Amino acid sequence: MSWDQDTADAPSAVPSPVRGGAQIAVAMAVMNIATYGYTILAARVLGPEQYGGVAAVMNLLLVVSVIALALQATAARRISADAAHVDQIERGILRVSWQAALAAGAVLLVLTPVIERVLRLESFWTALLVALTAIPLTVMGGQAGVLQGERRWAALGAVYVAAGVPRLALGVALLVWSPSEFSAVLAVSVGCVFPVVVGWWALRHEREPGAVADRHSGRAILTESLANSQTLLAFFALSNLDIVVARNVLTPHDSGLYAGGLILTKAMLFLPQFVVVVAFPAMAREGQRDSALVRSITAIGVLGTVGTVACWLLPEVALVFIGGQEFAEITGQLWLFALLGTVLAMVQLLVYAVLARQGRRSSLLIWAALLAMVAAGATAGSVTELVVRVIVVDAILLALLLGLTARLVRRDRTLARS
Repeated sequence: MSWDQDTADAPSAVPSPVRGGAQIAVAMAVMNIATYGYTILAARVLGPEQYGGVAAVMNLLLVVSVIALALQATAARRISADAAHVDQIERGILRVSWQAALAAGAVLLVLTPVIERVLRLESFWTALLVALTAIPLTVMGGQAGVLQGERRWAALGAVYVAAGVPRLALGVALLVWSPSEFSAVLAVSVGCVFPVVVGWWALRHEREPGAVADRHSGRAILTESLANSQTLLAFFALSNLDIVVARNVLTPHDSGLYAGGLILTKAMLFLPQFVVVVAFPAMAREGQRDSALVRSITAIGVLGTVGTVACWLLPEVALVFIGGQEFAEITGQLWLFALLGTVLAMVQLLVYAVLARQGRRSSLLIWAALLAMVAAGATAGSVTELVVRVIVVDAILLALLLGLTARLVRRDRTLARS
């Protein structure tokens, strides 16, 4: 059985979570190694000031990617919970994905001058790349969601590998040819096309038309995706807009140092992401939700603790992975950036638990935390002061989401017994 058909003909089957987790863990490890290898290369070649602009663009793209992630969550949840309508859901998701991609690209195209000014980029053309990148980035989300919902881990893993390796290869070539902010972002833009091609290949086989249900209409898919988008937008704004705060309250040099520290934060955030990917379909099913959440948050906590302690004990080693001696001024603070990434990874899991049960009110807490982070960071006078304030805000949000989730779990168990 080939990777593009591993469970395509039997979406209701549930492969071993250990096997699926291993496949996705390896694929995402390759993607993350390639992605962060490219990030480290860009930081070393460009230096703190130029890399600060690249980091700001990358964080904006992460915020833009909430559309893709919302589509992915919608597809994965619906397919996992209702395997009898996979054909209808797949067709609807892919159609809505292209519509959303073109709409997002058009909006960002109009906002190009604003992006250039707010992020203080070196050229208009760098800002224009954000609009172009949004299109394949969004389409990939819909494709990945279908594969995730069907537990087609090998095919989904191939998409993730294609999202990282081409970026690194293109980045090396472009930065050697022209070490500039524009070249660094161009590599990311072109690299985003490759996973879409892989996703198209994996989903190219036509299915036999299945049952049709009004609850899986294009309008229903769009409505759920929009609701998921605002929740994910709140989280990604919370986890990425601190660099925008840094660019506006710190000197260019210090904001570049902060951006370098965020390389480690993003590594700690994305290191356990395979846990979220594998756990999400289970969290969307009644009877599997609670155990999947407990196992997942434990795994993320263990991985984060190990990484944070390692950065505290071996800061010089950690420094190598964020750009080397040009960022040596923050050597003693690297464990704080690792801790920030760990807290954000646990918050991310709880956000996906909210999406799996289609909760709505929890997102208000995330928006409130975003406002608190911006307010707290607006008066920070140093890199250390800013990262500590961001950690405190995120830790409070984590505690609130844990408390709310525990209360909902107890309520569901009570209702199930009654």
